[in-house]
Amino acid sequence: MGKQTFKLGEDWLTAGTAMQIVNHDYTITLSKATEHKINESWKIVQNIVEKGHPVYGINTGFGPLCTTKISKSETNILQTNILQSHSVGVGEPIAKDIAKLMLILKAQSLAKGYSGIALNTLRRIIWHIENDAIPVVPSQGSVGASGDLAPLSHLFLPLIGLGKVEYKNETITTEALFKKTGLAAIELGPKEGLALINGTQFIAAHAVKVVAQLHSILGQADVIGAMMIEGLQGSVKPFYNELHALRPFKGNVHVAKRVKKLLKGSEIMEAHVDCEKVQDPYSIRCIPQVHGASRAAWLHLKELLEVELNSVTDNPVIIDEELTISGGNFHGQPLAMALDYACLAASEIGNISDRRIYLSLEGNSPGVPKLLMNDTGINSGYMILQYTTAALASENKGLCFPSSADSIPTSLGQEDHVSMGSIGGRKALQVIGNVEKILAIELLTAAQAFEFRKPLKSGIYLDEVHNAVREQVAFASKDRVFADDIEKGIAMIKDQTILKVIDRVQSEHNISLKTKHSEEFENY
Repeated sequence: MGKQTFKLGEDWLTAGTAMQIVNHDYTITLSKATEHKINESWKIVQNIVEKGHPVYGINTGFGPLCTTKISKSETNILQTNILQSHSVGVGEPIAKDIAKLMLILKAQSLAKGYSGIALNTLRRIIWHIENDAIPVVPSQGSVGASGDLAPLSHLFLPLIGLGKVEYKNETITTEALFKKTGLAAIELGPKEGLALINGTQFIAAHAVKVVAQLHSILGQADVIGAMMIEGLQGSVKPFYNELHALRPFKGNVHVAKRVKKLLKGSEIMEAHVDCEKVQDPYSIRCIPQVHGASRAAWLHLKELLEVELNSVTDNPVIIDEELTISGGNFHGQPLAMALDYACLAASEIGNISDRRIYLSLEGNSPGVPKLLMNDTGINSGYMILQYTTAALASENKGLCFPSSADSIPTSLGQEDHVSMGSIGGRKALQVIGNVEKILAIELLTAAQAFEFRKPLKSGIYLDEVHNAVREQVAFASKDRVFADDIEKGIAMIKDQTILKVIDRVQSEHNISLKTKHSEEFENY
């Protein structure tokens, strides 16, 4: 079966599809109808230049220079100059896949046919995507309004023969790329430079990654939490539908049903069904409420992001021959606030995970020794692993201050309210990276606690997950360099090993963890 084709400017782009284009699971194309719309928009810009009527960014300066008239002969120079003058990014380069996402998202927006760009310029952007010649983009310098100006300027420097690209596993100058490929610099026409650098693609590309990675840790947190319930002999009752029907938040209901299904058929659960323990601590008992709330935040971001991915976000927009609008579709506020929400949601998954790790070390669950090791004193057991999760959880709390709460005027006051969504996107990914490490440590401690329940078995899901952990990390009966175990655990989380095990079990036994809300929470 061949690759699917995505029609830029026509098909509905989702975060999942964008990631598939990054990974070459889709090819991208422009239909004849889309090419016609792009050409018509470009012609309107040419007419504006010919008539000389002032339109922002076409025959005027930028920002506070919007009243400065640009002559017809200088309109092309203006567009080349804007890419150079606005390339002021600093800091380490963003990840290659995020820069590639930026190209894809910008191509989708330009293909809508409201930006006045030349068809050949868009085709060059598509060439970069298809050939993995990905521009080097500094991570810092955008305030998230008037478009992600600095990062987008760096992204498109290669179009005019400047900047650097990652190409065939090395970072080279655009000049070197041209020598290797036979390409030449493009001469940008009126409005093209502004169309390229106005927009929210830096914010949105980070949001795509947030949606993908937060989705991954949410799914894994449910499974790891269920394994910890088994290890610590937690109660299944807080996951009953009868409880959640009385407070039916979709995320809560979804998580509760998933965890209950994961625990189904467990000998471990049956062995303590008549115990005298009345209730569990919150980090066990309230998994549906906490994980569910984070799922709601994820869903909110996903829904807003899809609107953004299929929008025109540059300025001005060319509606038709009679109407050109200088507005604010470039303002990052819609995603900026949602990214801050998602950042907090991710942090809370790490926060409650750290609490479950701490519980597992206390030795208050029958059969599970303090610090998850029988021979302690000479051995410290898993004591210090929780120091690491405490440090990571605390670091995340510091990163959760909402970037969108800040605004600093720029452009001599012309751009007097900005979103800082670019910062929020970067911080959200940093928090998610820390949560992956916390969950890796919970996976190790849950597997260790689970071991003390043998020879009793769990249900088919969690036994197989435990086996997968043991293929990578052995049971610890004495101290060793636990950093090595943690690295293996992190690799399992990043590779989604336990989710792959769940998928395999479902396929082999023709069973499912799906709920009535799965369509919303499991697809992006």
